[in-house]
Amino acid sequence: MKSKIKWGIIGPGNIAGKFASDLELFDDAEIAAVASRTLEKAQKFADQYNIKNVFDSYDKLFESNTADIVYIATPHNFHKDLAIRAMQSGKHVLCEKPLGINKSEVQELVEVARQNKVFLMEGLWSRFNPSINKVKGLVDEGVIGKVSYIHADFAFYAMDRGMDSRLLNPNLASGSILDIGIYPIFLAYLLLGKPKQISASSNFHPNGTELQTSMIFQYEKAQAILYSGLTSTSEMKAEISGSKGEVFINPRWHEADSYTLVKNEESQLIDLPKQGNGFVYEIEEVHKCLGAKKLQSELWSHQNSLDLAELLDTVREKAGVKFPFEI
Repeated sequence: MKSKIKWGIIGPGNIAGKFASDLELFDDAEIAAVASRTLEKAQKFADQYNIKNVFDSYDKLFESNTADIVYIATPHNFHKDLAIRAMQSGKHVLCEKPLGINKSEVQELVEVARQNKVFLMEGLWSRFNPSINKVKGLVDEGVIGKVSYIHADFAFYAMDRGMDSRLLNPNLASGSILDIGIYPIFLAYLLLGKPKQISASSNFHPNGTELQTSMIFQYEKAQAILYSGLTSTSEMKAEISGSKGEVFINPRWHEADSYTLVKNEESQLIDLPKQGNGFVYEIEEVHKCLGAKKLQSELWSHQNSLDLAELLDTVREKAGVKFPFEI
């Protein structure tokens, strides 16, 4: 009988809970360990998901033989150091997006993965979403002609969060860009590649947190109009417009379960209901890569993560977004 892939959970918060629920859908996966900075939090998560090995420090999990791969779901600013410590302990790593705060962090992570011959992937779940994959196929096949316009946004109201929350605390790499702006930026990159030029403008909280950002990605013969924000909620329908038609990824597009193709004045809704919470497809890709002894995914490679980090860096530079620990 094929042995199960043993997962360790690092940072047992809300996102990790949804991820763990999806892991439970896999016969070839075992949630074998969980670690938090407090034993109480780790134990509560362990009780909920029937996890045998519980640790009150991340390093204790890394140094144990309880997990083959760890899923890191801490605030952004901890991603790099935790992923490096995990990989240096011989663990494979799936790290929530963004993989690093900036491109230099991602470069360091990729190098450590290479040195230690372990699998590393950024947990950008939208890349594996069936609706988004299908839309990419339609674009690549020329079904809607030459794409010249993309509109994508991601916004929700977060001004009622605590000032020590990851969204509003600058010391935790707060703001909309890294947390949710990454999704519209990813979509433009996925469908059109890296732009020739980027324009970006932000509004800020008195504590320095970037609260909303508008972006224009300029391509040779196309433009992408992108937005992320924490001051209001947006519809979150993505539009991809070409010379022969349009595709709409229906709300909320980053976790879509349908898309609409408009062509020759006819509109066709295609339903692609997603499994679980939407992490299933990302997990499938990780398992496939580990089974084939690959050290990176072909669907979302190390180079893809480096490119995305570079785009995020440029947006932040253009909009004047810096974190206290970067100065």
